[in-house]
Amino acid sequence: MPWATTLILILAGLCGSSLGQYNEEEDLAWLQYYLRQSRVSSYNYVPYYEEESPAYAYSYPSATDTEPEPEPEPQQAAPWRCPQECDCPPNFSSAMYCDTRNLRYLPFVPSRMKYVYFQNNLITSIQEGAFDNATELEWLALHNNQISSEKMGKRVFGKLQRLERLYMNNNNLTRLPSPLPRSLRELHLSYNQISKVPSNALEGLENLTALYLSHNFIFEMGASLKGLKSLILADLSYNNLRKVPDGLPASLEQLYLEYNYINAIPDDYFQVSPRLLYVRMSHNSLTNQGLSSNTFNSSSILELDLSYNRLQKIPRVNTNLENLYLQGNQIDEFSISSFCSVVDVMNYSRLQVLRLDGNEIKRNAVPPDAPLCLRRATVIEI
Repeated sequence: MPWATTLILILAGLCGSSLGQYNEEEDLAWLQYYLRQSRVSSYNYVPYYEEESPAYAYSYPSATDTEPEPEPEPQQAAPWRCPQECDCPPNFSSAMYCDTRNLRYLPFVPSRMKYVYFQNNLITSIQEGAFDNATELEWLALHNNQISSEKMGKRVFGKLQRLERLYMNNNNLTRLPSPLPRSLRELHLSYNQISKVPSNALEGLENLTALYLSHNFIFEMGASLKGLKSLILADLSYNNLRKVPDGLPASLEQLYLEYNYINAIPDDYFQVSPRLLYVRMSHNSLTNQGLSSNTFNSSSILELDLSYNRLQKIPRVNTNLENLYLQGNQIDEFSISSFCSVVDVMNYSRLQVLRLDGNEIKRNAVPPDAPLCLRRATVIEI
């Protein structure tokens, strides 16, 4: 019995789980990918706040500085054969590893493959029909290459009707690939050169749960998120957005918009997303004039980051909010009504962390009823 399968059986026994709950090939896919990725890159979007560090850190190994070997001609392999440039483990016949090999082209992909890894190469183009033979693909890793939009076939992903995860971050894309398979669950396009997302660019992706578009040059999103009925996470940080995207999905739980140029938010903007938990809008240009009195009065939001904007007053927030970051603004008064409309024994805020340092508030400006309203707060920095 292969060692990976033995490990899964041991883990299943320890957890008291039935082996019938697991698909052996899917678990092997996860295990093989985890072991390889632990040496190359990391995607971690667990919500947290760090004062001096960017919200997310991407780490990729640099390409070797040595001169690559002359490029061989792509092989026209038999449908079952593994390309000579890659590694296809015999105990995991549906995976093909071609990562970190100085490849300048895409090798032939056998039809049986479900998981294919081309990351950390020197690939610049994807020819039309490159994946037409591999219609069973579920996981395609093309990140950390040099792929440009101009050198991609018009329908390179058109026949991948089972594709769930597409990694194309750290390339030279200037627009979103199109069309994209409706089966997609994760789309990774961070660290590219995309400047605009047309309203129909993500049309039909009703299964998409995570969209990563950070570190691009996007200045316009339109209503491109509106039809994403399953979207849970949208990362649009580090772009050139002047306004928030139109029409958030009702399913959204995490929205990251930090490091943009947003100066206003429409009234009741967040009310259409009743599951929204985390909103990060630090390092924008928000002012109190660009907010209504109920902009952030959403009962679902647990963490709200508005640090390093141009706010002069504390915006009104819901009593269910747990973490509020307002440091680095221009706030000059501590208004208890922003947290509690009524202050008594039965009415109080659930706020645990409040950051107001780096503003213009004086310590003696804290109202006497603040301890009653903010009785659950463990951290208050002024």
